[in-house]
Amino acid sequence: MAIAAVDADDRVHQLTLLTERLTDLIAKEALAFETHRPHEAAQYVEETAKLANVYRHESMRVRANVALVEAARPELRQRLLRATEAFDAVLARQARAVSAAKTVTEGLVHAVAQEIASQRAAPATTYGAGGMVNDRPSMGAAITLNRKA
Repeated sequence: MAIAAVDADDRVHQLTLLTERLTDLIAKEALAFETHRPHEAAQYVEETAKLANVYRHESMRVRANVALVEAARPELRQRLLRATEAFDAVLARQARAVSAAKTVTEGLVHAVAQEIASQRAAPATTYGAGGMVNDRPSMGAAITLNRKA
């Protein structure tokens, strides 16, 4: 999908709207991570991915042919520049939020894995055949299934 602009002003205007919408979506995703509700970010993923793809494509087109935006009015180009700066700032914010969430998640997984390993490492005293004490560690684990879950 590409922007279908009639002239440089139209292209810059559409790029500005695209950039502002992407900035808004990514800010909402970052807020979801910052407030420890990453599941709320999921509702924005599809639209963000589509718009990010258009943004990437259009950015490459403009880099390859600056004339596509060069003739636009200065005030429109300035608005696009401000929108791009805001976009860059929100991307940095989101990167920090996602990195923090990743660190917390990895820490939790590591803590759970350590706890499981420490519980499995403790020798289990069980009775074997003929009532003999068996001190070998048990590798089995009891599992309870709840069909309602």
